[in-house]
Amino acid sequence: MNSKGMYRSLFVILVALGSLLGCSRTRSDATIASEIQGKIDADPNLPTKQVTVGATNGVVTLSGTVSSDLERTVAANDASQVEGVKTVLNNLQVAPAAASAPAHGSAPPRQRTRSASSAVVRPSAASMVTIPEGTPLSVRLVDSIDSDRSKDGDTFHATLDSPILAGGRVVVPKDADVEGEVQALKSAGHFTGRSEIALVLTKLSFNGKSYEMETDQYTKEGASRGKRTVETIGGGAAVGALIGGLTGGGKGAAIGAGIGAGAGTGVQAVTKGQQIHLPSETVLEFRLNAPLTVEPSATSRNAGRARVD
Repeated sequence: MNSKGMYRSLFVILVALGSLLGCSRTRSDATIASEIQGKIDADPNLPTKQVTVGATNGVVTLSGTVSSDLERTVAANDASQVEGVKTVLNNLQVAPAAASAPAHGSAPPRQRTRSASSAVVRPSAASMVTIPEGTPLSVRLVDSIDSDRSKDGDTFHATLDSPILAGGRVVVPKDADVEGEVQALKSAGHFTGRSEIALVLTKLSFNGKSYEMETDQYTKEGASRGKRTVETIGGGAAVGALIGGLTGGGKGAAIGAGIGAGAGTGVQAVTKGQQIHLPSETVLEFRLNAPLTVEPSATSRNAGRARVD
């Protein structure tokens, strides 16, 4: 076999190995559904076990009945933590509480006849969707944030700059309201140091409902001017000493150096370390640190909000 044929054979072998490795890393839908079912069956916070799990291409659907909204959320969170899950469609229904049985010997309650026209129709619970941990969130600031004016713990407001998708459809619309918090802030001093700021998102609101959420930090640092401070003070002292030496000898040089250093200090006090300014309409990027279960909606009341680009 010549060298050209040998290289071709090696290439074919490497491609085959890569395909096998790729297949071994992909978890089948049956494996994902089975693991979720076992996790739900073993969860003590889910006493109701009437939950059916289906999976298609990593999109998991939960169906059946549970006894409370809390159980619906717990089931969705269990499913979202299984490896290979991309999206959770929560179609679980909350079963109505059973009526209490009449006391022994007492007459059963009289049933009131109600005409068909007066019957109350109750809509079924809306399908809930769990957005997985690690989902990126792009937000546009409504409030401006400044390192020399803002404080630790301050709340700021923003809106989603792009919608959140799950299962190929919009579950959280663009322009949904977002709240965040300033978690760490350091303003640059007059002579040394740099400004630092850290922000997190805490709440998402749309379609008349609000949801608490956890995200990673957005951090930013301003430039330090410590080196320039030393250079300015030193330069002022040198110039002052030169002028003092020419006019008054040794004593004049000492006085001139002091005046020059003071002048340098004054200049640097005005030009202190760079502050951080994030104006309104600035777009920031975050990621979810924990799964978020929401009632989906494709529209937002903020869709017509004026923007400054």
